Amino acid sequence: MPRVVLVHPQIPPNTGNIARTCAATATELHLVEPLGFEISDRYLKRAGLDYWPYVKLHHHQSIEDFRETCQQLGGRQIGFSTGGKYNYSEFQFLSTDWLLFGSETQGLPPDVLNACDATVYIPIQEKGVRSFNLSVSVAVGLFEAQRQLGYLGSLSTF
Repeated sequence: MPRVVLVHPQIPPNTGNIARTCAATATELHLVEPLGFEISDRYLKRAGLDYWPYVKLHHHQSIEDFRETCQQLGGRQIGFSTGGKYNYSEFQFLSTDWLLFGSETQGLPPDVLNACDATVYIPIQEKGVRSFNLSVSVAVGLFEAQRQLGYLGSLSTF
């Protein structure tokens, strides 16, 4: 199953919401330092509510630490960026992909983006809007990858 990677996230409620999405979909969440908050941040915990025990959380001290993990486990690094090369809905995701998302204010650092195996974007119709909220982007990208790979049929419904 694809994994979600947040590189230098800054806003605790966004990360908490992403953690909740990852918990609900049984998706690994990888956080790459530096973070704009402490893992124990009350806003982070509050946004994730009581779902934190279900989050498959991995914490990396640096991008080099993450890259080492990625190399050991294999898989492509897919960078999400407003300047990505492929429309996310037309890109063919693989179950071993790492879905990389950058900070809310800066996106993925250029060195991280350049090291990605591919870059994708989520189309925005209104030219005056720079980007989507980070938690929205993660949900959109993750669910498209899971849809393509046939994982959505196994999720419970309410």
